[in-house]
Amino acid sequence: MAEIMKAIRLHEFGGPAVLRYEDAPRPEPKDGEVLVRVHAASINPPDLYLRDGYRTLPPEWQPDPVFPLIPGTDVSGVVAAVSKGTPGFSIGDEVYAMVRFPEDLMKGSGAYAEYVCVPASELALKPHGLNHVQAAALPMSLLTVWQFLIETGHDAPNPFQSFKHVPTELEGKTVLVNGAGGGVGHLAVQVARWRGARVIAVASGKHESLLRELGAEDFIDYTREAADTAAQNVDLVIDAVGGANMDRFLNIIRPGGSLYLVNPLGFTGHNEATRLGITVSSTQVRSSGKQLEDAGRLLENGVLRVVTDSIFPLSDATAAHQRASRGNIQGKIVLTVN
Repeated sequence: MAEIMKAIRLHEFGGPAVLRYEDAPRPEPKDGEVLVRVHAASINPPDLYLRDGYRTLPPEWQPDPVFPLIPGTDVSGVVAAVSKGTPGFSIGDEVYAMVRFPEDLMKGSGAYAEYVCVPASELALKPHGLNHVQAAALPMSLLTVWQFLIETGHDAPNPFQSFKHVPTELEGKTVLVNGAGGGVGHLAVQVARWRGARVIAVASGKHESLLRELGAEDFIDYTREAADTAAQNVDLVIDAVGGANMDRFLNIIRPGGSLYLVNPLGFTGHNEATRLGITVSSTQVRSSGKQLEDAGRLLENGVLRVVTDSIFPLSDATAAHQRASRGNIQGKIVLTVN
């Protein structure tokens, strides 16, 4: 008989109220996997999309779920068991990971739980000096920034475009980050600055002080002025917001520059970008323990900081998702697991 743990499970799609805190079977690690006792998990946009049934996706992309399912991808915790033939980790190691993404994009990766099984290739030791709440806030956002700006790190087909995403050189360039106050945005500001770029941060005014601390040389409060009129001659725009009218950024990018779209669905400006000589590119973030290890050194050395917006107990995941739905988030929302 399987051991029991507490978890957040979905038995149907819908609003935050469909998240149930209940007993669930504790998973057992398969070959190549590590069982992690979760101390914290964070909330990412795909968690919200999954809970809602990915209704905004084209019908052919929407999931055919097997309920109940456990959402969540980002975890920090302690190794509780290691399967045979799985080198590199020992019981008691403090680790963090983005779990099976995008492989389990449509069925839940199991992070909103007391225990989760993680492929060893997706795990990294938790950076020294960070607690579990801070570490859990990182994986998806950090890997997104790393794979957009530093190295893609894999040869998997790109679902968003026919060509491979190739990060551009940032030294001496001007980079505008739209949505700079959020989980991806505040890390993108710091990584671009670390790579020698001049950074313009776009967010609401409440984020200005933080983003200047993190390295933004200029700040645009989008509630007061539009970024596509306030900025000009930008080498790279990183749009971490998505939604309608992303093509407006083409007006402020130099010929030969680039527009990186974290969520490219709905972008309609490809012909105009070609006419202007601007590269528009996106990529699907993928789990990588190696990249978390590499980026983790920057966190240990104080080059990067992670910011948390708010913290909720796992049992109150409904309130955490309600907070996420209200938007204007500074950093990440984290669930703690007792």
